[in-house]
Amino acid sequence: MKQMALIVMSTFILITQLQAKINLIKKENSDSNTTLLVIGGIHGNEPGGYFSAAILATHYTILSKNLWVVPNLNKASIIANKRGIHGDMNRKFATMKKNDKDRAIVEGIKKIILNKKVSLVLNLHDGHGFYRHKEQNSIFNPNAWGQTCVIDQCNLNQKNPFGNLNDIAQNVQKSVNKRLLKKHHIFNVKNTQTKLKDEQMRLSLTYFAVKHNKPAFAIETSKSLSTVSQKVFYQLLAIEEFMKIMNIKYKRDFKLNERNLAKIIKNYGTLEINHKILLNLSDIKKSLSFIPLKSESNEFNCSNLLGVVKKNRLGAYDVYVGNRKITTLKPQYFKISKNCPTFYKVEADNKLISLQKASNFSVNDDFKIIKDRTVRVNVIGYPSSKKDESDFFIRKKDLVSKYAIDKQNNVYRIEFYSNDGFCSMITVTFK
Repeated sequence: MKQMALIVMSTFILITQLQAKINLIKKENSDSNTTLLVIGGIHGNEPGGYFSAAILATHYTILSKNLWVVPNLNKASIIANKRGIHGDMNRKFATMKKNDKDRAIVEGIKKIILNKKVSLVLNLHDGHGFYRHKEQNSIFNPNAWGQTCVIDQCNLNQKNPFGNLNDIAQNVQKSVNKRLLKKHHIFNVKNTQTKLKDEQMRLSLTYFAVKHNKPAFAIETSKSLSTVSQKVFYQLLAIEEFMKIMNIKYKRDFKLNERNLAKIIKNYGTLEINHKILLNLSDIKKSLSFIPLKSESNEFNCSNLLGVVKKNRLGAYDVYVGNRKITTLKPQYFKISKNCPTFYKVEADNKLISLQKASNFSVNDDFKIIKDRTVRVNVIGYPSSKKDESDFFIRKKDLVSKYAIDKQNNVYRIEFYSNDGFCSMITVTFK
């Protein structure tokens, strides 16, 4: 079956847009309208949920039927690492004030849930403690939510191919419990019996779905697990079982274990700025100064679905991946020049190469930017009195390490300017 997939990568997100945009990634095939909708990040302080959704969206190929993913529903609360900066978003699906700052997102996700193609909904969470049917202590007890597949009721009222919520949840429980990392991580089914017993849950996303005959489940991994990668491991185990139940065939580009997940989570991807600058975020220093930006209307594009750029009170730009602040960019403002070359010629280790803007090249020994009279070159960290630093052979030992952009002091900026402003940046990596 030929796959027809649409993947929406993380677009530029500034603080003024955080509450108005829902990232919906669709991975679709023409064989069926059966669609699993996975939602992460409704609570900003539950990283297991939104990192799982992002990995699902970027590292899984869907071979049959459909997968829709919203990786970071509550973006502003995620970067603040708070449950909800405007109150609990998961308690706004029954009633909500007209001026509620979460209204646009809640109404938007409601429309997605009610789409006729959506067959089953998963809402991903990290819950406190470890759920047990009987009281054991403050961590293991019936009031805990961690390590559960949560259902609002046993069955839907109308005929539905996935309407037997309890049976499905029991199958997910059995599957997850076959691959426990530790014995006390045991997974259980928690039936809140929402209509009869839980007034707060009547305001939730899953109950909104259930009321509209949409099978819905919450997957809760425990906040007491020691690492985010452990939480993501259990989330993905559960999601894969749901895909099996729905006959959604898939493949992933990694072996599902805690070690591989830790590597994926720490791969923060790249940040492209104004299509002129490309920064690798995975090993970037905590702060970079004199980044050439426009005075307004800068465009930031993160390859990571959880990437967000927020301007802080001091006028610098904080870069986040999920709830993790990766770096702060302190700007130096320039006009963007229109009189710039398409390619830049570089001699690297005695080989002549041609590079586009916002690119990187690697060297073992030295490099030289070939002189172009239309631009001047500034190699950041190269102590020179020359206005134009082209036509100099530069070795790593010639550069001041504090100006490197990575923590290992191997990557340096090369900036190009014309008379009327900034052209672009490329980076050089010393092997």
